[in-house]
Amino acid sequence: MPKPISRRELIRRLKAFGFAGPFPGRNHQSMRFGEKTVPIPNPHGTNDIDWSLTKRIIKQAGIDPAEWDKLA
Repeated sequence: MPKPISRRELIRRLKAFGFAGPFPGRNHQSMRFGEKTVPIPNPHGTNDIDWSLTKRIIKQAGIDPAEWDKLA
């Protein structure tokens, strides 16, 4: 997973794992799945989310990185 991902692609993949949203928030939008809430960053300029931030979001969501890569 060492390449940037677009915000739209991040949302699409999280929805594939059953997350709902994005919902409005104070600083960032978020997506929810049961008790889990994952913030969705709003990248400015390049419109891509760095792979290191994507990795942290996947970890917060409790998604196995191998399963995440299968949706690519």
